[in-house]
Amino acid sequence: MSTPPFTTRPEIRGTFGVAASTHWLATATAMRMLERGGNAFDAAVAAAFTLQVVEPHLNGPGGEVPILLWSEKEKRARALCGQGVAPARATIEAFTALGLELVPGTGLLPATVPGAFDAWMLLLRDYGTLGLRAVLEPALGYAENGYPLVPRIVQAFVAVAPLFREHWPSSAAVYLPGGGVPKPAALFGNRALAATYGRVLRDAEAAGADRERQIEVARAAWYRGFVAEAVGRFYGANALMDCTGTPHSGLLAADDLARWSAHYEEPLAQAYRGYTALKCGPWSQGLVLLQQLAMLEHLRLDGLDPAGPEFVHLVAEAGKLAFADRDAWLGDPKFAEVPVDALLAREYTASRARLIDERATDEIRPGAPAGRPPRLPGFAEVSARLMARAAAALGIGEPTFAALEGDTCHVDVIDRWGNMVSATPSGGWLSSSPVVPELGFSIGTRLQMAWLDPSLPGALAPGKRPSTTLSPSLVLREGEPYLALGTPGGDQQDQWQLQLLLRHIHHGMNLQQAIDAPAWHINHFVSSFWPRKLERNLITLEGRFDLRVAEDLRRRGHRVTVGEPWSEGRLSASSRELRDGRLYLRAAANPRGMQGYAAGR
Repeated sequence: MSTPPFTTRPEIRGTFGVAASTHWLATATAMRMLERGGNAFDAAVAAAFTLQVVEPHLNGPGGEVPILLWSEKEKRARALCGQGVAPARATIEAFTALGLELVPGTGLLPATVPGAFDAWMLLLRDYGTLGLRAVLEPALGYAENGYPLVPRIVQAFVAVAPLFREHWPSSAAVYLPGGGVPKPAALFGNRALAATYGRVLRDAEAAGADRERQIEVARAAWYRGFVAEAVGRFYGANALMDCTGTPHSGLLAADDLARWSAHYEEPLAQAYRGYTALKCGPWSQGLVLLQQLAMLEHLRLDGLDPAGPEFVHLVAEAGKLAFADRDAWLGDPKFAEVPVDALLAREYTASRARLIDERATDEIRPGAPAGRPPRLPGFAEVSARLMARAAAALGIGEPTFAALEGDTCHVDVIDRWGNMVSATPSGGWLSSSPVVPELGFSIGTRLQMAWLDPSLPGALAPGKRPSTTLSPSLVLREGEPYLALGTPGGDQQDQWQLQLLLRHIHHGMNLQQAIDAPAWHINHFVSSFWPRKLERNLITLEGRFDLRVAEDLRRRGHRVTVGEPWSEGRLSASSRELRDGRLYLRAAANPRGMQGYAAGR
């Protein structure tokens, strides 16, 4: 018997339940819910609230979340949109009147309605079984009593300490207790956030013992009660520093929260080699992964070395084409006509695949689906001007503080009944905007992904969802639910997920092997984050690639940089398979950064 390939940790296997996430405490919380009789939906909700506390540099209660779910009872997949919308006062004219060419990446101006809380409450109400206290208690406990700080959180504290001390005192009060930066591994809590969670629970339980009634009261407290009122007061009464170097007041009001709610949608789908990938709608960048699969169907990947230059080149070039279409065509379909069917049509994707040859392109080449001419943002000149004026101490739009690529959070859960959840919570990270002092958390800044050009599908408009990078995945195999996966990483999310899928499908790697394998990403698009920098033809390889791969890619015309050996991605994944009438479950998590974990039994 041959020795199986080394992996950094085992691929978890079981029949009772599995969970995988970007932090071991969230994974443990999810398993805790399963052990007490809850289902995958209960477990995902509890894990997500824990992530809001223990990864505050990457997400928070004031952020957003897209969720994909499989209900075994209903035998269907659904997308749950927890992406909040632009405030009523957030018009293009409001920003241009301030002399702004882009929506800033930090501060009060780029706030959207915080959508995560309502999305998790809907999931709990409609598909969960446990009560509100059960799913909130772990997070409340970590906020009240503390959790061990991972090094990347401390790196974030160090990076933002000058900004907090000089301009955002409410954030300094929470994250720089006593004026100093906490040490790695120190227990760290957030008493103000614990008080917010505690008040939500007290209000809900005061309404009686009925589970659904408690959830509805909690939703009301957040969007029409004390949380919305505190947000509205803070955003209306303050002008605070942001990344432009000028203090600005906010546009978000309590009424914006009151008018909004999370909602369900049908996921987008693309077949590939007996599998079907499911993604959220074109308000997210999920179509990028689907388009890449559709193009790669026309290319020959079978037999290629999964860490070889030909494989990397073909996938990278397909990515360039998909991202060009993203920048030209994607937006909130309630406001823009997004040609989803045409972008995924076999004839169209075949014509796009024919553009790929042995040489790397440095052109940004959006297509013309159904004959419609594309329009790209005029980003290069604006970004260059803003980069020249940007002050490093005031931050940028993305919460990246270390060499490890991959921000945001992710969680996957599958239970013994076969229910599945894949979710990518983000926004409201500690560097995004000042803490609302009465609540202990920041509001997300996703509005920075909206353009101030009304002719673009991603243009800013009141009540419109900004285009988001957040992109969880579900995958069917031969029509049956099979795989939940995702990763943090902004513009890289659908690149790293694609690599996992291709190595699993074409090369037979198990989930942990595919996650551990050397990864890469391209930059050949306008960044989704302020100051919307444009890169062309850049590919970044993990340092574990053979040096000859980098040399070959350079000969093909790629601009190649080589990063640290374990620096690309924060993937996690869970799968289910029905054999002989019984469900067999698997899970795997990312070793990079030394905090993601999978568990199960």
